[in-house]
Amino acid sequence: MAERAPDRVVIIGGGQAGCQAAASLRQLGHAGEIVIIAEEPDAPYQRPPLSKAYLKGEIEAERLLIRPESFYAEERIELRLGERVTAIDRAARRVTTDAEQGEAGLGYNALIIATGTRPRRLAAPGAGLGGVFELRTRADVERLKPALKPGERLCVVGAGYIGLETAAAARALGCEVTVIEAMDRVLSRVAGEELSAFFANEHRSRGVQLRLGARLEAFEGAGSVSGVRLAGGEVIGCDVVIVGVGVIANDEIAREAGLVCDDGIVVDRAQRTSDAAVFAIGDVARRPLVHFGDRMMRLESVHNAIEGGKIAAAAILGAPHPAEDAPWFWSDQYDLKLQTAGLWTGADATVVRGDPAERSFAVFYLQAGRLIAVDAVNAAPEYIVGKKLVSLGAMVAPGELADKSVAMKDIAARALART
Repeated sequence: MAERAPDRVVIIGGGQAGCQAAASLRQLGHAGEIVIIAEEPDAPYQRPPLSKAYLKGEIEAERLLIRPESFYAEERIELRLGERVTAIDRAARRVTTDAEQGEAGLGYNALIIATGTRPRRLAAPGAGLGGVFELRTRADVERLKPALKPGERLCVVGAGYIGLETAAAARALGCEVTVIEAMDRVLSRVAGEELSAFFANEHRSRGVQLRLGARLEAFEGAGSVSGVRLAGGEVIGCDVVIVGVGVIANDEIAREAGLVCDDGIVVDRAQRTSDAAVFAIGDVARRPLVHFGDRMMRLESVHNAIEGGKIAAAAILGAPHPAEDAPWFWSDQYDLKLQTAGLWTGADATVVRGDPAERSFAVFYLQAGRLIAVDAVNAAPEYIVGKKLVSLGAMVAPGELADKSVAMKDIAARALART
């Protein structure tokens, strides 16, 4: 029978968020036990490179690791890999896993849920055919890599970050690529029209076929996929399909335990759930965003995972609340680096700085004169300064932002004087 250690922190999930929480607990002086329980068989690794450098074969698996495997033994962090938590008993403060074979479970003093998300699956006929892939884990990429050979016809369903990054990687590998998107523009959920138009043009110039406003009706084939059928009957022939139409929060274990959930596990600014001994971090957590009026959102980003891990560790140990940054994201496509800070939704004005034709520019999003977000393409100064101004909720002058002869540092100084 498992006993509950007085100072044991159990972390469910072995991704960026769970790894960061464990590391932060040690950095802040936690001397008790730390146990990470993760379904995947691999030590915690980075997911962003999966659809970029790792898919193209530019980096080895070892470079995906968030920490060297030796880190966990050195820091006395127990990794229980390939193991799934099946139940949380909040009254007894225990978790049960599928590897315990009738034991009473593992006790905890504090529990951190970092179960992330999973790809949303299409219910279309033929979705189970061979050659239809999703891209979320390292194992997904290992299954996909052999299929992306020069001359192979790839259909990507979904034109978000994952879809476009995968399209870019596949073109680099010599595949013929068609992207199918139900909305009338790419990146419609995460960016404004100026950025969508730029990336659509970029992909077309690289030979990618974009089918926008197109609804997938079925996958066709006998055993393996041979085409996708659109509403209206058109069939696009293909050898491989990658589906990237969003994700679903893995909050089932929390719901079953009676925690408050709403498309993710609802937490406060300390990442604490409706149970004071249970925290949720990373993609699965719906948290208040201090820079956006405590708007409740579930963010899918490295920044959110790292920040949430630090905040939860500090709350568990009674340490000062870490500084919170404005949300930030990035995407690599071809030789383009997109860096984003803030959230563009709600903007009532946009300002483009630079010329998209030169493949180095930024789009600034304003709301009532305040900068709420920036998208920077191959434009590091605009991103760095923009991120700072978004965090401060600074008032900016649109004319100054648009004028490339005015340095970003000068724009920042004037904005801070107004704010």
